[in-house]
Amino acid sequence: MTTPALFVCSPDDTTFLLAELQRRAPESAPRVVVAGLVQAAFPEGVPESPFAFARQSLPDVIPVEAASIRVWADAIAPRLMERFPESQPWRRHFWPHYGTGTAGNHRCELIAEAVDEQLRKRRRHLLRRRVESATAFGPYESLVQLVLTSPETGFLSIAPAPSPRRLRASVIPFVGGWIPVASDLAAPSRAFAKLLEAELRLGRAIASGETCVDLGASPGSWTYIAARRGARVTSIDRSPLREDLMRDPRVEFRRGDAFKFKPDAPVDWLLCDVIAAPQRSIELALEWAERGWARHLAVTIKFKGTDEYPLLDGLLPLAARCSEFRLARLCANKNEACVIATLA
Repeated sequence: MTTPALFVCSPDDTTFLLAELQRRAPESAPRVVVAGLVQAAFPEGVPESPFAFARQSLPDVIPVEAASIRVWADAIAPRLMERFPESQPWRRHFWPHYGTGTAGNHRCELIAEAVDEQLRKRRRHLLRRRVESATAFGPYESLVQLVLTSPETGFLSIAPAPSPRRLRASVIPFVGGWIPVASDLAAPSRAFAKLLEAELRLGRAIASGETCVDLGASPGSWTYIAARRGARVTSIDRSPLREDLMRDPRVEFRRGDAFKFKPDAPVDWLLCDVIAAPQRSIELALEWAERGWARHLAVTIKFKGTDEYPLLDGLLPLAARCSEFRLARLCANKNEACVIATLA
């Protein structure tokens, strides 16, 4: 029995996500529903390994047509009551994938209210277990997702625990897979937002007292984040960091080639946002993981065009060495992707 799934991506990435699914899972017969949504069916269940161009995944998805708010609630509430354990927490992600105004969001709110009303009448205890959170999924948390493709059509995913936790590399705890791009006018450049998003996707942030190596660090946005958290950072680049970071006692700047640097001892984090050919950055991430030079990795892979995207498949063997593995086109990325991992 196949498992249907729906993948959400940036509309501009639709063809790239389709190509990735066709390349890595041709048996799933992927097809484009509309720009930004790609459907597939997996004979052996939805893979735990992420697809780089998928922003969010909806496992066990079904298409739904509903002419009114009441009909939407009738389609959703009974399935929740049937599949979600009454004593365990669950989350709800409803969002529109049509239009540019507020009408779609308003309709999702009305559907959510109607579902709540049914639960209030029939399964009040289950309603009380719903939580609002964007933290990593726990092993006992369930997730319901509804994406509207029009006011009367959409896709519904009911994922009882432990499915969201098991599929956490591709099912992320943000509605629609969208993580707002951070803003900080004090940062040396906008690149800092990529590291913040990488941490959120991994479910782990750089902590005070940890050690980091930042390769290709100049002007210092990733070093800035790590040092501000209280970490000790060794920053490598041919060009210096911003002046205040060069004076920061938590930062040791070493002038040199990011690809030739080898740490004196293993560190907690490898940070790398260096501008380089994608294969070089991929090989760097693999080498640091193989040699055990860092416990956590956040490495961006930058592209000049689109024909190099299949090179990202070369990072997939890294997943077997990791307790956590993410490979994603970040919301803050441009023509690049990011591998984020914790070594086992």
